[in-house]
Amino acid sequence: MDFLDVENLPPWLVEWVVPGIVALVMLIVAFIVAGWVKRLTFKALTKANVEMTLTKFFANFARYVVLIVAVVAILGRFGIETASFAAILAAAGFAIGLAFQGTLSNFSAGVMLLVFRPFKVGDLVQVNGITGVIEEIELFTTQMNTPDNRRMIVPNGSVFGSSIENMTFHEKRRVDVAVGTDYSADLKRTRAVLVAAAESVEGRLKDEPCEAYLVGLGGSSIDWEARLWCNSADYLAMKDALTEAVKNKLDEAGIGIPYPQMDVHMDQLGS
Repeated sequence: MDFLDVENLPPWLVEWVVPGIVALVMLIVAFIVAGWVKRLTFKALTKANVEMTLTKFFANFARYVVLIVAVVAILGRFGIETASFAAILAAAGFAIGLAFQGTLSNFSAGVMLLVFRPFKVGDLVQVNGITGVIEEIELFTTQMNTPDNRRMIVPNGSVFGSSIENMTFHEKRRVDVAVGTDYSADLKRTRAVLVAAAESVEGRLKDEPCEAYLVGLGGSSIDWEARLWCNSADYLAMKDALTEAVKNKLDEAGIGIPYPQMDVHMDQLGS
């Protein structure tokens, strides 16, 4: 039997198996083409010096467009006309919207993130209680890398619907270190020691002043803040260095950092 002759093939084979194989091949080709289109879009936008956040977003968007067109074409191979398919989708739009309202809200939130641009790829941010560096803003999720090297994938709806703290939006940032000193310590001398501690830190921005602020009078100590300015990328290292400098300078000056204290008075009652 000549298997190339369609007339000699079983009807069920012609009706289902052959179109199924063709559809599978088309789907595989579609994934390959979609990946190629994504890479081509990424390279073209990168060459055009488009900001990396938009470059990654539109590269992913181009991939999804190719896959959607391929799915519609595959449905056409099974005799489902695209016009009828569109009409069915329109009629079922309300039900689909209810079923996928979370997904649609994540998509719309992703669009809003690109429009308002509260952060970009490479920024260190804190959103929805998560701190990390933005890796990519996709259609439905935002990918972040935490300082301890964990990958966090957050729905765009949760990102756009929460407070966003962009820690690297500005090029420079102030470092504050809180410390308490003995009540017996002279205020002017303590202030001078704390300023000297801040000025001794290597890598600070020398065109910005170092300061020591008297914050308050605590229950066991006089509360201060030592402050300096640094590049945003160096914040953690600068805070560590300033904390160490404050401790060392106070020790050298003989100014104590007291433990919490409580005075207990006992009255002796007469019989």
